[in-house]
Amino acid sequence: MPFPHSFYSFLSSANMKRLAILYLSFIGSLALAAKKNLIIDTDLFSDVDDAGALLLAATAPDVNLLAVNVNYPSSYSALAASAILAHYGKPDVPIGIPRPLSNTTFFDSWYFTLGEYASKVAYHFSGGSLRWGHAEDAWDPVELYRKVLSEAEDNSVTILSIGFLDNLSALLNSPPDTHSPLPGRALTTLKLAELIIMGGGYPSGHNWNFWGSPSGPAAAAHVINTWGDDDNHHHHHHHNHNSSQRGPPVRMTFLGSDVGSHVRAGGRLVAEGPVADPVRMAYRWYGYEVPARAAWDPLAVVYADGRDGRDELEGADVGRGPRRKCAKNQRFLRLAVANETAAAEVDRLFLEEAWSAAGGDKKVQGDGVRGSAALQSGHEEL
Repeated sequence: MPFPHSFYSFLSSANMKRLAILYLSFIGSLALAAKKNLIIDTDLFSDVDDAGALLLAATAPDVNLLAVNVNYPSSYSALAASAILAHYGKPDVPIGIPRPLSNTTFFDSWYFTLGEYASKVAYHFSGGSLRWGHAEDAWDPVELYRKVLSEAEDNSVTILSIGFLDNLSALLNSPPDTHSPLPGRALTTLKLAELIIMGGGYPSGHNWNFWGSPSGPAAAAHVINTWGDDDNHHHHHHHNHNSSQRGPPVRMTFLGSDVGSHVRAGGRLVAEGPVADPVRMAYRWYGYEVPARAAWDPLAVVYADGRDGRDELEGADVGRGPRRKCAKNQRFLRLAVANETAAAEVDRLFLEEAWSAAGGDKKVQGDGVRGSAALQSGHEEL
């Protein structure tokens, strides 16, 4: 979730080459497919699109939400995540957050127009695994990752990062523990099917999620340049796994800030949604009279959960230079439809799921584009 200011002016098209469009198809019927195992890593704090993303992830019919890790160490972030998940029927999803915790609240020191919402959601909608005043009960994010991954089937988990990458960097560096005899890099290679990152600008650009972390850009560089580099991963294997049987390489998919910056969603939820809805109120508290926000993180969830098929997504391999031996497993996403059409679909999903959680079954008119059909990915050689 990028911070709301014009980092996108740094995006450069000087090195852009012609995109060769490759449409992706979702294999098999969603109605018959097994639910996707999903972990979300969010910096729910300084922008409200994280709240919208949790709404969609918690209500996605084909998603098994295994865990939510918060990568900003405000207690209100973890509590707000718990409140949102509980409201949308996922009160038992475990939540992790790094220590030490603070009671920091967001203050818009860039434009002096945006409001703080995390503490308000945490207090007024307290619920789930972390109730008000109990943020310290949250998991350590690396331990939560290792526990959940160790219990999952091989090559079955998708991690969606919609914030800073510090937790993922720490996971890669983690040693064997009581949950798994594998070090972090081997564990992720074994258990993950895909790593989706909301961040960057493609084929080149500049983004808050990569350099705005309190620890600086090192974590993002570590994850992007290390993930899937399995030269040394398979020196460590559980006795139940044959080292000669490697799973498929973990795909890395990027949704850049350039994709969602002009997809403005949330306004209809504020205007037409249930009054007592935490995400509706988050958008209202954050945006005041202009509640619609860029939909970076909700679009990433729409891609991750595969709603109504992925034939509307377009994929592209991204070259990373000689340091990236697995660059062929990286790709970035583009919109396959107009910004307004994608926004209408996100708004439709927001409203339908909000009313469903409120006990209604309101069908919301959209623009005819369904779910991940709003996205595409382009092919780029750098």
